[in-house]
Amino acid sequence: MTLSSFSCPLDLTNLVVQMHFTTVDYVIFALLLVASAGIGLFYAFSGGRQRTTQEFLMADRSMSCLPVSLSLLATFQSAVAILGAPSEVYTFGTQYWFLGCSYFLGLLIPAHIFIPVFYRLRLSSAYEYLELRFNKTVRICGTVTFIFQMVIYMGVVLYAPALALNAVTGFDLWGAVLAMGLVCTLYTALGGLKAVIWTDVFQTVVMFAGQLAVIVVGASQAGGMAEVWRKAVNGSRISGLDLNPDPLERHTFWTLGVGGVFLMLALYGVNQAQVQRYLSSRTEKEAIMSCYVVFPCQQIVLSLGCLMGLVMFARYGENSPLDKGYVKTNDQMVLYFVMDVFKDLPGLAGLFVACLFSGALSVVYNLLPTVTLVYGLVCLAMAYLASLMGSVLQAAFSIFGMVGGPLLGVFCLGMFFPWANPTGALVGLAAGLAMAFWIGIGSFVMRLPGPTPLPPLNTTALPLFDNMTTTVMTTLVSAAKPTGVEALYSLSYMWYSAHNSTTVVVVGLLVSLLTGTHFDLSHQLQNQL
Repeated sequence: MTLSSFSCPLDLTNLVVQMHFTTVDYVIFALLLVASAGIGLFYAFSGGRQRTTQEFLMADRSMSCLPVSLSLLATFQSAVAILGAPSEVYTFGTQYWFLGCSYFLGLLIPAHIFIPVFYRLRLSSAYEYLELRFNKTVRICGTVTFIFQMVIYMGVVLYAPALALNAVTGFDLWGAVLAMGLVCTLYTALGGLKAVIWTDVFQTVVMFAGQLAVIVVGASQAGGMAEVWRKAVNGSRISGLDLNPDPLERHTFWTLGVGGVFLMLALYGVNQAQVQRYLSSRTEKEAIMSCYVVFPCQQIVLSLGCLMGLVMFARYGENSPLDKGYVKTNDQMVLYFVMDVFKDLPGLAGLFVACLFSGALSVVYNLLPTVTLVYGLVCLAMAYLASLMGSVLQAAFSIFGMVGGPLLGVFCLGMFFPWANPTGALVGLAAGLAMAFWIGIGSFVMRLPGPTPLPPLNTTALPLFDNMTTTVMTTLVSAAKPTGVEALYSLSYMWYSAHNSTTVVVVGLLVSLLTGTHFDLSHQLQNQL
């Protein structure tokens, strides 16, 4: 790492740093891309050479538990989590760690309810189930909703880390995006799902290595983990169990531990990216075991993200690079921290950036047909919107709650309520999406900063009294609870999936009862299982 200028070398927080990749960093980053492409080439010229749809899309249903579980982990433990979790913990403390409480039910339910249904029907897509249970129109609507969700999500996943990297290091923005897109296209088009899964395994190892390197080196420079913990405690970054039941609170045990269950169900229960990996397993038992294996892996990834945030706090304290103007957003602060920690250790920054982009690479597979000019514009637009929605982590979870929640509701409607009919499913899905975007857009607009009023002309205000009045008024406004529609707009984003899936089920059941029940197809489907 090279530094252009510095001041006060004994005080790391006062360094004014312009950091760049060294040759070693570039080599390590390039090796990641070459290795990923190499996996695709290997599977293109081995086995059945991806000549059948079964082999290309389902990996010949030959995958064992371990690679499937690591691929499940990599698919949504993306650059969003690597950038978002540490900045979340640095800013707000370790309350976010309680999301791990949702992982147990969030994986146990898919393992014993959703996976057996999908696997025994020998489906190649989760949305085939919607056609069997309801009709083709419901399947098409579900598929279009999923594509919409993934396009938005990939825009954030692919563009946000590139934007952060560009802002901190000067690394070419579109060069990074283009390199990732081309490599993903190559290894997916040549090697199919089997190449994607094994590439996910490789990239998961890289992600673990990159995060561990940052934590070990950063903690060592801060004086050890005991010192990191002491500073975190003194800085009020170690959070206790917050049992506040208010759904408007951003993060509590209930929003994370209970609301998070519905988010995990939307991700690991009915999302096509995950279902396709379950269905590639050689047996139903292997598919179920993959859910059990991914559980401790998720806990490790969550803990690593929280530890990174605490090490960041130990290094900078309250004087964050964001406050000093070195970066513009919290998410860029993570990369600044990494470059700062590794500035005297060539190659390790390249390892972490490889880790960061490994998370993005593992996601792009899902919608490669959309990698076009239109996709690039969507990436750009969504990255801009994500910056306005708050942290990248919150933006991604909001997307899954707003769009994945209604999809979860449709599948629950089909599996748990035999009298639900196609009309109820369609109207329920439409109602769920309408509710989701009403709340989501309303929340977004409500958080936009209002115009600053100009001071009256030819008047003089006492500075002390003016400041005191402003402080008192700000306190009163912040203490006031939102009511009516504003309360709905203030709903924690972690409840989006639960709220929207429940809307689909309730509306779908009401419409089904009003338009006539639909037992025949449901009973036929149950007989197949």
